[in-house]
Amino acid sequence: MIIITEERLIEYTKQHPDAASSLLRWGALVRAAKWRNVADTRRTFSHADPVGQCTIFNIKGNDYRLITGIDYGLQTVSLKHFLTHSEYNRGGWKKNC
Repeated sequence: MIIITEERLIEYTKQHPDAASSLLRWGALVRAAKWRNVADTRRTFSHADPVGQCTIFNIKGNDYRLITGIDYGLQTVSLKHFLTHSEYNRGGWKKNC
């Protein structure tokens, strides 16, 4: 899969250094993947949850949520939001999904 954009992933690691290793590990697994559907995604990340047009990943256990848009045909994962658990619970991100 291709991550759109890698720069944003690096930005998230700088903004949240406590989650950096988890984000980088997530990125490595995504780059190596060739998912065709959400079932494939869940084989790699069992807690990946589809919400509307987005897929949500738990990062650093349950501390953060990475909101993405996945295009299985183009093999791309677009990074939309990286939120703390409490920010995620407020739900403002849902309008983009």
